[in-house]
Order: sequence, then C-alpha cells, then structure tokens
Amino acid sequence: MLTIDQCEAILSRLAILLPDETNEDLLKQLVEDAADQACAWTNRTEPVGGMLRSIGDLAIVAYNRRGTEGEQSRTEGGETYHFEELPKQIYDTLANYRLARAGGKTHETVQTTETD
Repeated sequence: MLTIDQCEAILSRLAILLPDETNEDLLKQLVEDAADQACAWTNRTEPVGGMLRSIGDLAIVAYNRRGTEGEQSRTEGGETYHFEELPKQIYDTLANYRLARAGGKTHETVQTTETD
C-alpha cells in the first residue's frame, strides 16, 4: 500500500508525462494497481522509495495499453504493433528490490522511523 506522499509524488510525475489526462480517479487507480503489481513481483508488502519511479512507469504502460488488453499484436492502416508483456527495463530496476523466499516465506524487514 502506498502512503499518501508516495502516491502524490507518482501522480505529480504522471501529470507531467500525461498532461492531457484529466481523470484523476483513473490515474490513482492505475498507480494503485501498479504498486500492487510491483509489490507482488518483489515479494514486498509495501513499496520502498526506489521503487516509486518503476511504479509510475508501470502505471504509464497500463495507461497506454488501455483498450488492447489481451492482444499480442495488431495491424491498423498498414502498420503492425507488437505488445510485449512489460518492458524489461522496469523489471531490471525492480529486481534490485526483490526479496528472496525461503521455505515458502519472505522475510521482509519493516523499516520504522524514530521520533524524538
């Protein structure tokens, strides 16, 4: 689950990269889905700071693929488009945050902040 600050940071970036999209609810849902996907792939319960850019990238990929779910390729107007699962660059970045599983369990250290 993203914190409010993390979600706002990603949404600010999306506002710059997708300036024509005004549906904030759509963007929030894409970000939440991307965070869930990134956490599932990295075996984490919460995203860590370095994953935020990749979560934004996953949200943009999902945004751009709306309407093409389930397609592997498409030909329109003499142009052929091929869809890969997800860009390798995103997975390469997320791999830095992936936790190993041992005995069917993931041992995640939850970071806490100390207050004075």
